[in-house]
This record gives sequence, structure tokens and C-alpha cells, in this order.
Amino acid sequence: MKNFICSMILVSVLALSANAASTKNIKLSNKLFSITLPQKAKGLYSVNKRDNGIFIYDKKSKKAGFGGFAFGIQAYKNPADHAMMPGGRKIGELTDKHKTVYDVVLVQPTDVQYDYVKGDAETYKVLYDLADDIDRKISGANKSHFCKECGTKGENMYKDILKKHKKAIEEKWDSVRLENENMSYMYNVLAQDGTNVLDKVGYAYYDANGDGIDELVIGEIADGSWKGVVYDLYTMVDRKPKHVTSGGSRNRYYMCNGAFICNEYSSGAAESGCRVTILVENSTELFPQIHFKYDGYENAKSPWYYAYSDNKWENVSEQKYKERKATFEKYVRFDYTPLSKFK
Repeated sequence: MKNFICSMILVSVLALSANAASTKNIKLSNKLFSITLPQKAKGLYSVNKRDNGIFIYDKKSKKAGFGGFAFGIQAYKNPADHAMMPGGRKIGELTDKHKTVYDVVLVQPTDVQYDYVKGDAETYKVLYDLADDIDRKISGANKSHFCKECGTKGENMYKDILKKHKKAIEEKWDSVRLENENMSYMYNVLAQDGTNVLDKVGYAYYDANGDGIDELVIGEIADGSWKGVVYDLYTMVDRKPKHVTSGGSRNRYYMCNGAFICNEYSSGAAESGCRVTILVENSTELFPQIHFKYDGYENAKSPWYYAYSDNKWENVSEQKYKERKATFEKYVRFDYTPLSKFK
């Protein structure tokens, strides 16, 4: 009887061990980091591991010839190496045992990677959706350390820039000094009516180009068409804050939904326009997309023009002009935090 009880206990222990093993998460590692997949991914995925990257594929879709790429995690020493990467978004930083810093980038496909004819996406979707919180499943390897969201959040990257703007306003820098310091002259203009400019100027963080890294926008706290106006724009280049551009009363910048930046300008009642650009990743360059111009001096009867990046003007009807321009007029109306609240 005693032997029978011992045998039953042993069987129970083995069963529990087997069950624990069957629910154990899956750990995949390279020389720099590891990622953890849940048990539900077992049997569904194939993996491509490199010294600085781990890439997950849907085994079924890949075998059927549809690619099957679900997501990848890759570490880069140089931010420029992943700038403009399709589907790439920085999710944190990794520091190795030699104190070398890497950008950790989540890469997702920009096209369909499963059998879209049959609509067969069941196993693919399981793997693709794992990317939603993969930043919580990353850990450093070989004495490396992963820091989630490091190098991505504006509140941790632009403090010195905001201190400088606050100082400039408190010390009432004139327009010449502001412009020499690559700052908008509008802070001096706003001071002329005696209001507290620190309450009138505010800031916000906004990922202007979808690379996962916040930009800093500084502008006037206003209503109506002025709400969301940007007087100074800053971005991160090689992990350091850099000034992109400044705006003014007749040269206003706005962030647009869809990663566009619109520069509205006016040269008088008969000429005005809007330059639509995108901010190049890891750069201060504003790359032109389309330029709208109302030019009554050039053509009083039909003053509506637009041109693409080649700058070849096309004279169009008012209706066509307004329809095309409307696609870029969904401005981000920031609720700025006043500089007076910045500590």
C-alpha cells in the first residue's frame, strides 16, 4: 500500500512538471537581447536570429509563399542606420556591457504577409498581435540592459531646450537675439501687449514622422485658426535635440494628421500658400511633398496653383485646388502646457 501511494505521488509530480513545461513561455535570444513569446505561439512561428536582431514569421504563411513576416526586433548603434526604415519604430534603448548604446526598433510589415486570397490569417494574426506589448517582453543578454521607452519620450529629452525658452522669455530677449539663437521672434511680439508670455506660450510632444521618437513643438496658446500653431520645432538627431525650424505671424507651421507639416505663409492679399513637408527621420530636413499657392499677381482670373516636389506649378480650378488642399488641413490642435508650469 505504501509503495502504491508513493507511485501515485510520483505520477502526480511528473504530471504537474509536464503541465508546467507545456505552459512555459518561449525565450529567444541573440548576443544582445532576448524576447519572450507566450506558449500560444508554439508551433506557429519560425525565427530568423541575427547578432543584433530577432525576426518572427508565421510558419504556415511563409511555407505558402506569402512571406509570413509578423514582426522583428533589431538593435542599432547608429540612429541613422534605421532612419526611414519602412515599418520601423523605436521602442527603447539597450546598453551593452561596454556602455555602448543601441536604439531598439520594432519592425512590422508594410504589406500583406498572409494568404489574402483565402483570407487565411488566423495563425498569422496570433503572431502579429504579439508586437503590441513586445517591449515588455525584451530583456538584455550578456550583461546588456534594455530600457523601455528610453530615447523616445519628449519629457526626458528636451528639458534643456524648454529651460532656454523659458529663460529667453523671462529675460525678454529682443527679436534679433531670439533669431540669432534659432528661436521664433514671436515671443518678443507677444510681450508687447504686457501679457505674461509664459502663460501665453506652451509646449507639447508629438511624433511628427512616426519613427517612435517625440518631437518638441512650442507655440502660442490660442483659439480658432491659431490653435496648434507651432513657433519652434525640435527633433532628435543622433540622440541629441536639434532645432528644425521657426515660424511667425505670416509664416505659420502646423502639425497635420498623417505625419505632414504644413507651413502657411502670406505675402499680401493677392498671394498666400501652404508648403506641405515631412520631417526626415534623424534629421532636421523638411522634405517637400506638395506646395499650394494662391497667386493673384501671377494670374488674377485663375490664381490657384499646386506643385509637387519637382516644383512644377500646375494651374487648376478653384474646386480642384480646394479638394486637394483639404486633405492636408486636418491640423493637430495642441492643448499646450504653458511654459509657466514647466519646472
